[in-house]
Amino acid sequence: MATGGRGSVMELRDIKALIALMRENGLIELELEDKKGKIRLVRTLDLGSQPASRPAPMPARQGAAKVSARAAAASQVPELADNQTMIRSPMVGTFYRASAPDAPPFVQEADMVQKGQTLCIVEAMKMMNEIESEVAGRIIRILVENGQPVEYDQPLMVIETAV
Repeated sequence: MATGGRGSVMELRDIKALIALMRENGLIELELEDKKGKIRLVRTLDLGSQPASRPAPMPARQGAAKVSARAAAASQVPELADNQTMIRSPMVGTFYRASAPDAPPFVQEADMVQKGQTLCIVEAMKMMNEIESEVAGRIIRILVENGQPVEYDQPLMVIETAV
């Protein structure tokens, strides 16, 4: 690990994992800040080097529209009533409703939850990050499918709180 006068910086293997995460999720830009520091990665859309398992490359104009459509879909936020709270993803990763494929989901729609209770997991860089409820209330809507990639700040769930 490289270190400098201002503390440690991210290791090369961590940066490579972030780049792989960007490729897997079709991201062209990623900014991350933690106790080690801050990193911003930007990659160009190289439509000619996609893996064979993906569809054939589109012309640049359509490719840009696809990225814009994905960003627009991720930014769609359901309207909330005054007594509702949106739970959002704190990072880019993969959304999981349970701790293991054969385990029951942490929560279901209509479940009552307490502040600090685990709602789901977002996997990022092979690390399982438990997402906890910010409020006590009732899950009224789960907005993401199990195993679906999520973006930073993407809405995950809506919780109705008592007024």
